[in-house]
Amino acid sequence: TQVQRSQVPEFNSSTEAPSSITRNIIQDRNGNIWLATWEGIVKYDGTHFTNMTKGVSTSRFFSALEDRTGNFWFGSIGEGVYYYNGSSFKNYTVEDGLVDNRVTHIYEDRQGTIWFATTGGLSCYDGKQFRNYTIAEGLPHNDVNSIVEDETGKLWFGTRGYAFHYDGSTFVVLVNKDGSPFRNVRCVLLDRNGFLWLGGEDGLWKYDGTDLTNFTKQFVGYIYEDAKGNIWTSSESESRKEWVLSRYAVETLANDSPFVTEVISEEGMFFGIVEDSGNNIWFGTLAGAYRYDGKTFTNFR
Repeated sequence: TQVQRSQVPEFNSSTEAPSSITRNIIQDRNGNIWLATWEGIVKYDGTHFTNMTKGVSTSRFFSALEDRTGNFWFGSIGEGVYYYNGSSFKNYTVEDGLVDNRVTHIYEDRQGTIWFATTGGLSCYDGKQFRNYTIAEGLPHNDVNSIVEDETGKLWFGTRGYAFHYDGSTFVVLVNKDGSPFRNVRCVLLDRNGFLWLGGEDGLWKYDGTDLTNFTKQFVGYIYEDAKGNIWTSSESESRKEWVLSRYAVETLANDSPFVTEVISEEGMFFGIVEDSGNNIWFGTLAGAYRYDGKTFTNFR
């Protein structure tokens, strides 16, 4: 493993750049960056940061999604989901049919249905009503962390307990080579080649539909594929005294031991990795967000 370390400059901003836990980062179709933080939903237009939920909610936010129509969904911890159409917010909670008010991940499938991963089950919304899944309806585990749809239309889920898929009628748990289920799966990702990636307590795994390949045993909290096909992860370092943001080189991913660059490390976790339209990598931390241009880091705290 090659270790790359760069000086991290401070970013002095008089605007509302977050200085707390930043769990999720997305870029919208207009190039704006949206950050789901413990301070609210923060929008960055390339110059200024604006807290969009100030005066709307005091909740901590965990997740963000721009849907195919250009509207936004923001998942909170305790106040359900906020829908934003560009001018006003609408709040959906358990009183409106949502399965739980702690929403950790939001995903839109090919049909345009919005799925909400919560700590108390799974909800999907078709624009009119919610449909919910819990252990009582056959869901293998209620605490859902991540969702992705594969090429066959199956939905894959990572949970605090297992990884499993759903074909519209049946939930099937994915088991490891020894027949045991995966533990505390924090992230599932489908790459451009159709391979499924799993990250969690059992480390980083790739699944080709038949065989499972392990790349690290260290705890993996987040996985992301950039425009070139490199795989980025947030994981514990081998010493377990700090966390590392790592890049797995695309040209070596077919190997059992790919080339890995540890791009940056620090105490505390990294979250919400995303590549913007300028090929910069953004990621959240326990105290704000960074942007990495391939050589240097900008610290937006």
